Amino acid sequence: MTEFELRRKIIDLCLQMNATGLNQGTSGNISARFGKQMLITPSGVPYEQLNAEDIASMPINSSKLTWDGPYKPSSEWHFHRAILKSKPDLNAVIHTHSMFSTVLSIARESIPAVHYMIGAFGGNTVECAKYATFGTSQLSANIKKAMKDRTACLLANHGMVVGGKDLDNAMWTAVELETLAKQYYYAKLAGNMVVLPDDEMETVVELFKGYGQKPKD
Repeated sequence: MTEFELRRKIIDLCLQMNATGLNQGTSGNISARFGKQMLITPSGVPYEQLNAEDIASMPINSSKLTWDGPYKPSSEWHFHRAILKSKPDLNAVIHTHSMFSTVLSIARESIPAVHYMIGAFGGNTVECAKYATFGTSQLSANIKKAMKDRTACLLANHGMVVGGKDLDNAMWTAVELETLAKQYYYAKLAGNMVVLPDDEMETVVELFKGYGQKPKD
């Protein structure tokens, strides 16, 4: 995918996540790795108004706030860059304030293995990162801890963040996390909830490592 195509894909997915209710307004943000750069949505610009050249470009390995583009990057650039820098297997990051993930984050709850699909995120839980002010290095540190060996986490009193091997995979991960958050919320209301045991989830996590289509040799 060319840089232009990647920029257009970011905008298309921003529009998609708002159209499907996964996000509201400009509260969410999306980034993608392009070589040594991170392409990320700008701060506070309605997605409908974005053009490819409006997506900010930032060096992944820098520790400073520097960017190329007409608008400053999302206020959450710090944790986007921290995730891409610390997890080279992830090439895209999506952050949203989706309804059920945010409800659980307000309760500061992690999601246990109420469904085997929890294993798709790399473990037997999706953790809730401790609260820190948005846009801060402390929030980035809390997210990195919650995402250790995981591709997603909730953010206390805030929302969710997920990573993927590419933008489409990251969007799939975000949709799946919101679905599981909704299922967990309603399962708690229904009562008699059963959490899958750790040994079963170890098996599931291993199976997910080979999940999906692989190119033929």
